[in-house]
Amino acid sequence: MSAAIRLANIGTVLVVTKEELAESNTAYAQGGIAVAMGGDEDVRLHLEDTIAAGDGLVNREAAQVLVEQGSQRVEELLEWGTAFDREGGTAAGALLRTREGAHSLSRILHANGDATGREIAVSLLRHVRGIENIELMEWATTVDLLVEDGRVVGVSLLDGEGGLTTVLARAVLLASGGAGQIYSDTTNPAVATGDGIAMAYRAGAAVSDMEFYQFHPTAFSMAGAPRFLMSEALRGEGAWLVNARGERFMERYHPLLELAPRDVVARAITREGMDGEVYLDMRHVVGDLFARFPGISKFLTKYRLELGRDLIPVRPAAHYLMGGVKTDVHGRTSLPGLFAAGEVACTGVHGANRLASNSLLEGLVFGALAAEAMEGEQLGVGSGELVVGVVAPRGEVATGEVATERWIAELRDLMWKDAGLLRDHNGLERARRGLDALAITMPRGLFRRGVEARNLHVVAGLIVAAALGREESRGAHYRNDFPEHDAVGLHSVMVRGELRFMA
Repeated sequence: MSAAIRLANIGTVLVVTKEELAESNTAYAQGGIAVAMGGDEDVRLHLEDTIAAGDGLVNREAAQVLVEQGSQRVEELLEWGTAFDREGGTAAGALLRTREGAHSLSRILHANGDATGREIAVSLLRHVRGIENIELMEWATTVDLLVEDGRVVGVSLLDGEGGLTTVLARAVLLASGGAGQIYSDTTNPAVATGDGIAMAYRAGAAVSDMEFYQFHPTAFSMAGAPRFLMSEALRGEGAWLVNARGERFMERYHPLLELAPRDVVARAITREGMDGEVYLDMRHVVGDLFARFPGISKFLTKYRLELGRDLIPVRPAAHYLMGGVKTDVHGRTSLPGLFAAGEVACTGVHGANRLASNSLLEGLVFGALAAEAMEGEQLGVGSGELVVGVVAPRGEVATGEVATERWIAELRDLMWKDAGLLRDHNGLERARRGLDALAITMPRGLFRRGVEARNLHVVAGLIVAAALGREESRGAHYRNDFPEHDAVGLHSVMVRGELRFMA
């Protein structure tokens, strides 16, 4: 939407989404949006924090762009009516700022306590709906990119009735988010199936850093309950992590304790959890926690739990992919005509581990920059052969719904067990062989869940291949058999099955 708003000034824009536009990872982001609005020193510290969290792999140029342009993008949100929380609860009050893990100071803006992403999504959508040149197509599944003479010239998609449609365009922007549904335990919504990454890779685009999947340390952990996100902001407000014996344990793992980088906290919880449950403890925190965290509090009431009264069981869950379609800071991919921004893209801005609350800012900043680059694109459809990369012939008999869901569940369980938070060569090889076996029984037919299943398989394969190739531990990628850093940090790049590591 950040890109569409700008592109509407030069032509017509079609925004396509599998469900309603508000159903996205953006809308589920609780903690807030990190932004340096206090001048040069604030910007410098935000840059330092971003680079430190990224564990030696952050693209400094991309990070500089993020922290320097962030305040301008947030000011635009304010102009468009985004209601961030303010002191005194009034529009005239100063913006409230909180602190989260690995941040050196309080710079996190939030809205409605713990519903920041939804407020941003709703305000952007409200603005977009008022722009005449933007057409919104909801409940449509993009199947594949259209490529002519090595250039992306449009997409094929299934409309709400299941009809196959071809759309030609001067440029295509992937803004399809992450791929949390690769794993059986995830904080992501059902739509996050890695579609953009899979489509780009099939078309021949380079992908980068796919081994770096961030597992949020604190997802709700109760049998039969969803892995609802227990926001990092809880720890920012003073929550402790305690093990089954009631002991705080983070001092054994990092000097920042509960506010250590996410990869450190997630591994600590996993290790402590081998002896029983791990809990968030806010019983010592003073203040109205229901007012500060209304969404989380309402969720917990379903399970007869309260933040200030009870220990909240938590464990890690797949949350955010640092890798994705390789782009420059203007969203350009290795394929002419194709751009990517947000979680689907890999500018290197997050390195090996994303700093908390940088993701909402990333979408705004790099979506706007991608739009600038897309303005000069021309429609490339000419006399060459138009390749429609549809992943399954329309006429074949589709795999049944139950069989498709069973196949997806098997893939997700395999990835969680053998390519999850703690990895080693044997487990990753089991995952690779398991994916090879699943390829034989791939769901067939042109329907949404079939398309998603095939996309999940592509992205899972990219993660496993990159994780096998990186024989070191760095950021969110931890190898039990290679626990140390390499001397030099290199990025993984995959193009058409070839894996390379490069600066």
